[in-house]
Amino acid sequence: MKMGVWFSVSLMFLCIFFINGSLSKLERLEHPVKKSDGSLSFLVVGDWGREGEFNQSLVAHQMGIVGEKLDIDFVISVGDNFYEDGLKGETDPSFEASFSHIYTHPSLQKQWYAVLGNHDYRGNVEAQLSQVLTQKDWRWFCRRSFVLSSGMVEFFFVDTNPFVGKYFTDPGDHTYDWSNVLPRNKYISNLLHDLDLEIKKSRATWKFVVGHHGIKTAGQHGVTQELVDQLLPILEGNKVDLYINGHDHCLQHIGSDGEIQFLTSGGGSKAWRGDIQPWDPKELKLYYDGQGFISLQITHSQANFIYYDVSGNVLHQSTLSKISKRFGLY
Repeated sequence: MKMGVWFSVSLMFLCIFFINGSLSKLERLEHPVKKSDGSLSFLVVGDWGREGEFNQSLVAHQMGIVGEKLDIDFVISVGDNFYEDGLKGETDPSFEASFSHIYTHPSLQKQWYAVLGNHDYRGNVEAQLSQVLTQKDWRWFCRRSFVLSSGMVEFFFVDTNPFVGKYFTDPGDHTYDWSNVLPRNKYISNLLHDLDLEIKKSRATWKFVVGHHGIKTAGQHGVTQELVDQLLPILEGNKVDLYINGHDHCLQHIGSDGEIQFLTSGGGSKAWRGDIQPWDPKELKLYYDGQGFISLQITHSQANFIYYDVSGNVLHQSTLSKISKRFGLY
């Protein structure tokens, strides 16, 4: 009888848990911490997949050099992984031509964690998410949205593409693969709910959100208003430290002391020279209209990020302290 009562009570609480929407459906991964001091190092690159063209191979070479110097743990891709229209399928040779045959430096033989960009959505999305690609190249891991935990840091990868209204109302000559996304409003609502829940329950020292589209950007595409209206309040409400994106083909650092810092790493291949929109110079710490990438080194007390150009020159670096949350610019 006691067992029956216990089962009934447990079932009741479980039902309430589901009814209230208290369970997140975001996939969770853990990347093991390998350094004895618990620190973490990684690279961020975006908008790259052009079969080595537009200096993609040169950027990859410099990534390898920096990756070796920092003994990186993994690489993050912020989307637009394969141009111009994503992958046609799991056997598309562009996967090897733009990824496996380009990022060949020994230091880059680490796990890659990727989100999708708008160009990826113009192809076969499920192909990019497929385990078949991972079997071809073990480094590849791509999902629409997921959570990655690595020691003191938690990363929240977000599929920002369905937020952008014009992809639905004015796609032009492009065809987007919205399978498993429609109905759009429900998809976005569920994603925002799950993201908010995951960040709220996080006990990580550092919380970084990764997406393709920019929230604060002086680049050609400009601010993604849908993300400002719907995603930014969640980031601010949960005191996220960084938002990392691509989309604009440049390198940027925008932010004010004590607030979320917005890092753009969209210079993996083709860049847009001279294409910059007005922005408050007090917030715009860096705008570079060329190719390159970002490195991040994280300890319990500091997050240091460095921007590199296609030749490996340091363009800008900044350090966020967890104690004061003030930036030192060098």
